[in-house]
Amino acid sequence: MRDQGARIILAAHLGRPKGERVPSMSLRPVAGQLAELTGQPVAFAEDCVGDTVAGAASELKDGEMLLLENVRYHAKEEANDPAFAGQLATLADAYVNDAFGAAHRAHASTAGVPEIMSARGDQCAAGLLMERELQFLGDELENPDQPFVVILGGAKVSDKIKVIDRLLEKANTLLIGGAMAYTFKLAQGRKVGQSLVEPDKVDIAQAALEKAKARGVKLLLPSDNIVAEAFDTGELNTKG
Repeated sequence: MRDQGARIILAAHLGRPKGERVPSMSLRPVAGQLAELTGQPVAFAEDCVGDTVAGAASELKDGEMLLLENVRYHAKEEANDPAFAGQLATLADAYVNDAFGAAHRAHASTAGVPEIMSARGDQCAAGLLMERELQFLGDELENPDQPFVVILGGAKVSDKIKVIDRLLEKANTLLIGGAMAYTFKLAQGRKVGQSLVEPDKVDIAQAALEKAKARGVKLLLPSDNIVAEAFDTGELNTKG
């Protein structure tokens, strides 16, 4: 895109600042790293919407790049606020989503903006990373090399249950980690203390465990855990 003279505006998030300007979650360092990787200066905007940002975007020359500040500094991003999405949409006339890991979230930058832009006739497309991920989950997943081992992590079973269900039909072994594992442990009747779980999804986890057993798929959960009274304690005890 840059080689063809596109004026590139990059929008992204970092962490979960929950609508607050958390300095450690600023994207400013990313601009410097991106400039080093591309060998080209990358302008940085102190916000992602507003007159100053609009001015910086309008001043871009062909082939130049502008990185916006963390979109999650605004609570309206995760709320998919139409007005906020509209402000972002005014900055460009073409949209590319290459954030596969966040594409399932109905946020302003991932859902609201392309909806607005496509409605007004602008071009919206998936990026190269998105293409590779979709190709793997599509074509290559149909006939995977054997043995096929899958590792899944994350916090919520509800975010991944359709993927898990599909993988149970293809995988020989499925390893589940992250906070999501505790919902599965709860489904097994294990004690999980105050660990992050989805009590209303235990039946879904139980169904996945039963499907794995019926299909002869090894569904493995973590056997070692770090146990503490609170996350901020300096005294952690390792228990099997």
